[in-house]
Amino acid sequence: MSNTFSHNSQIGTVSTFSDLVHTDFKGEMNALCWYRDLDGDFKEIVTQLSLQENITQNITEIYPEDLIALQLSEKGNIAREIILNDLQLLTDFGASPALNLLKCYDRDDEFDFISTDVYSFHVDRSPIATDTFLCTYHGAASDIIPNSQAEQKILIPEIRAKLKQLHDGPTEEFEDFLKENYFDLHYQLHADAEPINLGLGHLWRLAVDHPKQQVLPCIHRAPIENDGEYRLLLIC
Repeated sequence: MSNTFSHNSQIGTVSTFSDLVHTDFKGEMNALCWYRDLDGDFKEIVTQLSLQENITQNITEIYPEDLIALQLSEKGNIAREIILNDLQLLTDFGASPALNLLKCYDRDDEFDFISTDVYSFHVDRSPIATDTFLCTYHGAASDIIPNSQAEQKILIPEIRAKLKQLHDGPTEEFEDFLKENYFDLHYQLHADAEPINLGLGHLWRLAVDHPKQQVLPCIHRAPIENDGEYRLLLIC
């Protein structure tokens, strides 16, 4: 099986779930990939789920019992077993995985010079030691970018100046204002940046900004959805 990420210094690749959760991030490596070429018909699952009357929101959480209730072909059943197994592995590890059927995420268009929605390249932050796990089974897949190819938007002079105008408060409170509004989590790519698409079926672990983190947090974004197509995404 050809591994398209094996020569990327940002990405570590593993072949088991145990290695995924127990391999340490180090140096430039802040993304780990359990590289998989999955069998099964995930589109069949998405098609059946999307036709259900209760699928009315832009994001609908799908529970194991929802999957189990589907009448599927042999290929569809293989896909279902893979998803159920992933959910169980992460749950047994102590994570709280969610399986989402996505039309789209909410957009943040309040300002024309900075956005804080998930379509913007950003990092995740947590007060405790944790990681972000995700796997796209169907639809458009997320992107990551090496930290060297992006810059915090709050450090870009013209954006910082506009944020200071927006703050309009004591100078000593400005940094807290940036964090409270999540502006500090978002990044602008350099002109020659080359985002890396995470692909379908691989289970990823991304470094999060937390007090005990030994590496830079992984910069990532949600993709623009394909027209008329749902995404099926496991995330925690």
